[in-house]
Amino acid sequence: MPPDTKLTLMGHILELRRRMMYSAVAVVITTVLSFVFTEQIMRVLLRPAGGIKPIFTEMQEMFSTYIKVALVSGVVLAMPFLIYQLIMFIAPALTLKEKRFLFSVLPGIMLAFAAGVLFGYFVLLPPAVEFLLSFGSDIATPQIKIGNYISVVTTLLFWIGVCFELPVVLFFLAKLHVVSAQKLAKARPFAFILAFIIGAAVTPTSDPINQALVSVPIMILYEIGILLARLAWRGPKQQTAAAAKM
Repeated sequence: MPPDTKLTLMGHILELRRRMMYSAVAVVITTVLSFVFTEQIMRVLLRPAGGIKPIFTEMQEMFSTYIKVALVSGVVLAMPFLIYQLIMFIAPALTLKEKRFLFSVLPGIMLAFAAGVLFGYFVLLPPAVEFLLSFGSDIATPQIKIGNYISVVTTLLFWIGVCFELPVVLFFLAKLHVVSAQKLAKARPFAFILAFIIGAAVTPTSDPINQALVSVPIMILYEIGILLARLAWRGPKQQTAAAAKM
């Protein structure tokens, strides 16, 4: 292998390590800040459970749950910075126009994630928690472990937030001409099947109604992504047509 290729490869490795170090430091800082408000965050997460007070059966369970909530909250708070570091790592492979567009969609990605978390908390989580807590309650009294509850809730909200970023991602890929509205429309049957698979994997219940509360929004988001992809391709075509008339 030529020396310049090795240098280039080493440069990429060093750059990746630098970005990962920056990201790790940011997560540590936001996690420490989140730990101060962990009790308030946990009370918010426990609201969908109604008046049921969770229990802990191991000495370290409550402390480890506190740490997990602080860590997840820290990652969410640091997400804009983490995405920025990812963009800066891949930026050398992009053109100036692509870099500008990527930075312009960054707020949209964050807003989409926040919308997904809010949707999961206010729309999906209440019926899911009610189903799980009421199922078989005439036979046994639910004794919910705090670690299990927090793990289910945080996992659900995180992945719902990620799913809501789908339209923005499709729009960005269409702007780069990686995908098109026509290709996405042809892949619609497979996308809908994948939506139901994701709904079954993300939803903590086997109830088809709760799974549909995840799957149907994903399908709607996919359709929105197709519309955005069509708009992304329309711009360059209009510019080309306008240039041809001049």
